[in-house]
Amino acid sequence: MKILLYSMNFAPELAGIGKYSGEMADWLQARGHDVRVIAAPPFFPHWAVFEGHSAWAYRKTTGHNGLTVWRAPTWVPSQPRALARVAHLCSFMLSSLPLLLAQARWKPDLVFVVEPPLFCAPAVLCFAKLLGIRSWLHIQDFEVDAAFGLGLVRGAGVRRVALSLERWLLARFDRVSTISVAMVDKARSKGIGEGRLVLFPNWVDVSAIRPAPRAADGYRAELGIAPDAVVVLYAGSLGAKQGIELLAEAAGLLADRQNIHFVICGNGPSRGPLMSACAGLDRVHFLDLQPAERLNELLGMADIHVLPQRADAADLVMPSKLAGMFASGKAVIATAHPGTELARVVADRGFVVPPGDAAVLADAIAQLACSPGLRQALGAAGRAFALAELDQDAILSRLEQALLRCVADQGTATPTPLRESQP
Repeated sequence: MKILLYSMNFAPELAGIGKYSGEMADWLQARGHDVRVIAAPPFFPHWAVFEGHSAWAYRKTTGHNGLTVWRAPTWVPSQPRALARVAHLCSFMLSSLPLLLAQARWKPDLVFVVEPPLFCAPAVLCFAKLLGIRSWLHIQDFEVDAAFGLGLVRGAGVRRVALSLERWLLARFDRVSTISVAMVDKARSKGIGEGRLVLFPNWVDVSAIRPAPRAADGYRAELGIAPDAVVVLYAGSLGAKQGIELLAEAAGLLADRQNIHFVICGNGPSRGPLMSACAGLDRVHFLDLQPAERLNELLGMADIHVLPQRADAADLVMPSKLAGMFASGKAVIATAHPGTELARVVADRGFVVPPGDAAVLADAIAQLACSPGLRQALGAAGRAFALAELDQDAILSRLEQALLRCVADQGTATPTPLRESQP
């Protein structure tokens, strides 16, 4: 197949959508497909263009495996507030349009666009219609619902118009995929028929992320944390959806517990306020986003992984970092309301506590800190789940077959039945 991947975020970003788009493109290229990519210069989660890339120039690179990537100049705000974020997405939509049109001579079999940004969808649909090729929308975040749910955009009339436009766009793609059962249900509620819906969850390389022996842990020595201390780790982007401020409150409530250390690893707009909130807490340590080759060591440092999530983002996004947490074989505490998919997935493999309640989160951390046997049992359950459900090769092989069916225009086929427990 000739596949055009249209994804604003792409490798070498190490977190979020860019990580998964990059790994998917590399995997498909290695399988013998001809993949081309249109992307922005890498900027996430720092919200600053990476060194060696340009925010203002078009760039073309070809990887060692023949993967060709075009970079569209994109304005990247240092503070991604609501209006700045809209301008940021619009700049990519406009600058990437010539790159999309230039692929007409190549004529891919399928154009695969990743949301966000949904702004690129109209151009993709026109491009596919004009060339008579297949179109696929992959939803990593329901950005319209999230924008209103998180208060980034307000107004009942604006919401009605935005949701109507979204529904109109979704109805015109040959396939719509998303990353969790709840998000598939959300897509179904927006009028997507069963024959066009595909569950395409995020994955983890279970051979690269695996339970690590404590003897191999260099991070504790670097941070001055005793080998027998209990480490509570958050590793990921520090943005609005995470409700990350809860960690500062929980750390404050546990300030008298000498054996509990918090490590917060990541970058993003919430990092500065979080560091200020943790000022004076001696056992809270901050790390920048770490290189991919140290990810297993980083996740293995944890005794307890924490996954804070705002209640108003529930079931609109599925935290991609959860797969790595499970694969590391360590216990997980997530903030989620009962009945949400995040709560269902974590329930048998960790603790679930209410969003926004620092006292309950601190109690859960204290309970697990005193229970090494329980931590081990929960971590083993998470690892088993990752092996059975989240393996990279298995998930991408299923995607490959779905792409082939889509190109062959077997649009009336019903996708493989969804597993209720799958994130």
